[in-house]
Amino acid sequence: MKSVIQRLKMLVSDPVLKRKFIFTFALFFVFRVFAFLPIPAVNLARLKDLFAQSQFLSLLDIFSGGTLVNFSIMALGLGPYINASIIVQLLTSVIPKFEELTKEGEQGRAKLNQYTRFLTIPITIVQAIGMYVLLQNQKVITSLNFLEFISFIVTLAAGSMILMWFGELISEYGLGNGISLIIFAGIVARIPITLTQLALTINAEAILNIVIVLLLGVLVIAGVVYVNEAVRKIPIYYAKRIKGNKMYQGATNYLPLKLNQTGMIPIIFAISFVLFPQLIGNFLQYAKNPVLSKVGVFLASLFNPSGFVYNFFYFVLVVGFTFFYTMLVFNPEKISQEIQKHGGFIPGIRPGSATREYLQTILYRLTTFGALFLGSIAILPAIISAITGVQNIIIGGAGVLIVVSVVLETFKQLEAKMVMKNYDRFL
Repeated sequence: MKSVIQRLKMLVSDPVLKRKFIFTFALFFVFRVFAFLPIPAVNLARLKDLFAQSQFLSLLDIFSGGTLVNFSIMALGLGPYINASIIVQLLTSVIPKFEELTKEGEQGRAKLNQYTRFLTIPITIVQAIGMYVLLQNQKVITSLNFLEFISFIVTLAAGSMILMWFGELISEYGLGNGISLIIFAGIVARIPITLTQLALTINAEAILNIVIVLLLGVLVIAGVVYVNEAVRKIPIYYAKRIKGNKMYQGATNYLPLKLNQTGMIPIIFAISFVLFPQLIGNFLQYAKNPVLSKVGVFLASLFNPSGFVYNFFYFVLVVGFTFFYTMLVFNPEKISQEIQKHGGFIPGIRPGSATREYLQTILYRLTTFGALFLGSIAILPAIISAITGVQNIIIGGAGVLIVVSVVLETFKQLEAKMVMKNYDRFL
């Protein structure tokens, strides 16, 4: 506790970190102001009733930071940008040109980010049109003429692009990863509303279930922290080397392999995919064609957030994306080549292909445990909700994972900046 207080004092006393802190929270404030600026022509009372009846829309609202239930100009949130990021990530493993960009360092990443921004625009427009049709079928929004319709779509698209810009500004001038922090701010902003809804449902019979849910929540948070911080250290020995007239002594180092290499990324990816069938179902069930209408009703009921199919696919997608993203961020073949290039070796393992196979084996074992853990935590709230009857936690699994991961990541970045600052002073 003492060290935490000391770090907070260092944060307040350091002018650079203080500026970053103020800048980040200033953008959070602007974001929350935008979250309460509704788009005209939307019946907010009817919209809130619709959200109360639909777990799917409530789940979307959590990740839009409460902007969807108010149907503000940022109602679509960062969903289009996240979807664009997923597509670009997939293309890096399919298109050689994109794969080459990942190897070009900062310049290559900048180009990929630019492609992601360009791809976000059409995705935002498509989602805005889909949202308009959905709300019009539900009698939430009045019928608009052509110019009003164009204005509606442009406003939603502009809101998402502004939110994406806020995230990039925070990444450049603020604290931590801007996109992650904005998602974090949106989830945290919904906590008072969720607690209020939970308090209204409290009765003598539900108190025990709520206590059980809270205790399990503490255990889940502890488990997420433990898994995020768990590291397997692989020892690497470096032989003596002679360069010119100098002999360099051998050294011992460690290759750290995290149990969870991917953080919260698989959860965000999985949610974007698992919500898509129900979004299509909600769109089709109001179609005039009876066949399409039946297909829409079937999809909407099949992928209900509290149902088995939804949670099964959610679990599978989290596990799959964990493996996929781990392979993107950690390449055993490249690592083994770098170790061999610098004269290093793992004790008992031959350099080259044997080292690559050894690293792959360890990575698969670690990733399997980490992926199963993430998938279990993601669907655990739905299971507990079905057992205890406490419905408001149906949205809690992904939220807990994202909040804890963002907090840990941000504090690590802060600590690194503080250490660097002290190191500069020492020099």
